[in-house]
Amino acid sequence: MDTTTAQALIEQLALARHPEGGWFRETYRASEQVPAQALPARFGGARAFSTAIHFLLEAGDISALHRIRSDEVWHFYAGSALNVHCILPDGVHQVLRLGANHAAGEQFQAVAPAGCWFGAELAGDGFALVGCTVAPGFDFADFEMGEARPLCDRYPQHDALITRLTRA
Repeated sequence: MDTTTAQALIEQLALARHPEGGWFRETYRASEQVPAQALPARFGGARAFSTAIHFLLEAGDISALHRIRSDEVWHFYAGSALNVHCILPDGVHQVLRLGANHAAGEQFQAVAPAGCWFGAELAGDGFALVGCTVAPGFDFADFEMGEARPLCDRYPQHDALITRLTRA
């Protein structure tokens, strides 16, 4: 039986609090960059080829709705299943269910598309340890935290989800 705890992983992996919720540590940042002129204008500057993080979410916490300018690939490592909620620009809601139980529809990898609003919550108890890979690489200049009222005004059909997955 696996007796690993969230606190043990936070310490072993040297994770810090993330602004969106949960715990993280950047584990990779490519040493080379894509020059600004080779990227779509939405990036506004050069970006690392790719970045990766460890991310841990505990029961009772959320990864608040946010969006970035790149696709984000989520990788499941350990713990409970994790629901990553994506609200696409056209208002379609998709749930990416990460986990190890393929018979229950869980996946080891899933992609939150660039420009969608996305956030996560545990599907069970305990914690989920995942990784996130972003290409072109993550830069906080590309990060936008969601606010409940404007998102509810734009996507009223998802009012309950937005209220649950926002902090402001």
